[in-house]
Amino acid sequence: MLKKSLIVLAGIGLLDALYLTWIKLANQQAMCAGIGNCEVVNSSQYAELAGMPIALFGASAYLLILVLLLLEDRTEFLSENGPMLIFGFSLAGVLYSAYLTYIEIYVLRAICPFCVLSAIVLVALLALSWLRIRGHWVEA
Repeated sequence: MLKKSLIVLAGIGLLDALYLTWIKLANQQAMCAGIGNCEVVNSSQYAELAGMPIALFGASAYLLILVLLLLEDRTEFLSENGPMLIFGFSLAGVLYSAYLTYIEIYVLRAICPFCVLSAIVLVALLALSWLRIRGHWVEA
């Protein structure tokens, strides 16, 4: 059940990050429906890293987590180490997302609801991956 929930969350995060990547690369306006200020966040200097949209890095991370989850049962290495790898990537994502949330609130003074969704998904991924690891240790 935890694995299926992780797959769904990684899929939601991937779609969210792909949308944010598309609006950045296509120079489109996000459909924020009057909630927050996506344009301030998306057009800021913090929306890119080394000339690449931050959302593209996020999409890559969500895709990696999704691939790890889907391949876990196919290789011995991933069946043993996959849960810890997923926890590690989720932890890194939460930490970077916390930094970006700080930037949104205290530097830009604008919130992007799609960024908030990504942060929530990352925290949920971290929590569920922790439960998987904990359960794995209890079983061992």
